[in-house]
Amino acid sequence: MNRAFLTRYAWVSIIAALVTLGLKMLAWHVTGSVGLLSDAVESLVNLAGGVMALAMLTVAARPADDDHAFGHGKAEYFSSGVEGTLIMLAAAIIGWAAVERLMAPRALAAISVGLAVAIAASLVNLGVALLLLKVSRKHDSITLEANAQHLLTDVWTSAGVVLGVGAVALTGWGWLDPVVALIVAANIVWTGVRIVRRSIAGLMDRAISAKDVAAIQKILDVFRRDGVQFHALITRQAGSQKFVSVHVLVPDDWTVRRGHELLERIEADIRRAVPAALVFTHMEPLNDPASWADEKLERPSPDPS
Repeated sequence: MNRAFLTRYAWVSIIAALVTLGLKMLAWHVTGSVGLLSDAVESLVNLAGGVMALAMLTVAARPADDDHAFGHGKAEYFSSGVEGTLIMLAAAIIGWAAVERLMAPRALAAISVGLAVAIAASLVNLGVALLLLKVSRKHDSITLEANAQHLLTDVWTSAGVVLGVGAVALTGWGWLDPVVALIVAANIVWTGVRIVRRSIAGLMDRAISAKDVAAIQKILDVFRRDGVQFHALITRQAGSQKFVSVHVLVPDDWTVRRGHELLERIEADIRRAVPAALVFTHMEPLNDPASWADEKLERPSPDPS
């Protein structure tokens, strides 16, 4: 399936990041709040993440070629991994600014104007995040999902900052502003860690979801009623592309044609149960001991003697 259309959503993210960055920088400029500065820094990371998402979605959409026979889907994991790392970098910058403000407190100005601008920026992020999350789930894109989760984190960050700055205005306790910024930084770190961990899992050829594996096993159980056996079921996922490999053991007296027709039915059923799956089957005679020598991922090496 051609996934080039997903790049339009990366452009939406980039435009939203530019808009919110401008609004939040304005909010910080008029108030002098380090909390609002932390919010603006995260929007800068949103922009970098959006640009990276655009680049990697463009690469991932390329068709398979001689050098990449299984496609370019793993490019999406690089995007989400970089975005997760940028998120943690933003958290470090926010934490540094907050500690400096704790050591050298400063009164805030034009708080009502700054909060109004920050709230407007948050509404933009919320709308884009919900859109990206919906699209990412529909098309199984970890890049758009990471982008959406980051924007949602930004929304919660902004909510915390608005509450913190509002509390400063009501109580006059200036220390609340940097404390809120530190809490925001901790929350951002957690989001970044989760995104990076998922990216690493994808690059390590993690198996498809347990739900999909259960659906495949259910299909295989139906065919076992005909005296057919299965082993060496292996799965992995690269971006949105899923791969399924299984060995099919049939009675020794079956013809090649009969076995081939069975494999065609099995593959078609698996593709219906697990959309976007590439299915590989290998037919073996049921009563040949060699057929059972490769139940695991690696087949034992032959005895050199």
